[in-house]
Amino acid sequence: MEIYGIAVLKEGDWMAVLFTSDLHLGHANIILTCGRNLESCGENFAAVEEMNDFLIRKWNEKVKEDDIVYILGDLSYRSSISVKTYLKQLKGQKHLIVGNHDFQWQKNITNINDYFESVSDMKVIRLDEKLITLCHYPLLEWNGSRRAKNQQTSISWLIHGHIHNSRDNVFEYIRDNLPCALNCGVDINGFEPVTFEELLINNNKWYGRSKYDFE
Repeated sequence: MEIYGIAVLKEGDWMAVLFTSDLHLGHANIILTCGRNLESCGENFAAVEEMNDFLIRKWNEKVKEDDIVYILGDLSYRSSISVKTYLKQLKGQKHLIVGNHDFQWQKNITNINDYFESVSDMKVIRLDEKLITLCHYPLLEWNGSRRAKNQQTSISWLIHGHIHNSRDNVFEYIRDNLPCALNCGVDINGFEPVTFEELLINNNKWYGRSKYDFE
């Protein structure tokens, strides 16, 4: 259901709402760039096809057919096979928030609406009592962000991707100033789609903070 263009969702026993980004299916260089190896994944990938199989298996072990999955960009990059091949294997009701590496493969799918419930550059959803802005890129401000200074009390959140597991100046700024901005990239979320609650736990662990750090 949508109210004033905002998707209103409620999780239940029959359906979960999950978030993920930056799988980079088909992208061989990402294995080295993001350290997708025995330490982080529990596996050493001899070829990109092994990484693809790992990510698809992790997805399908977590996601049920009725689950809603928001993919916040960079599903695939430089893949030698059609992205349709991946999409046909992935369970769930998929919504795409377009990332910087999605434009090329999108051009090669003429019937993209057959694979996604929606395709957007940015989206706002209401999940239970939370107002969540979805964008591939981390943002300085979003709807209600000036009141999003405390994880314990905030109803306004940003979920984003793009930065993978990098620890640069963007990481430091988000850690120190944006407690309600959550990175849903697979590299810090167990290489699987995650619920909001799992996302919060994983981000607080990644940034080395507790939910009470910004009281």
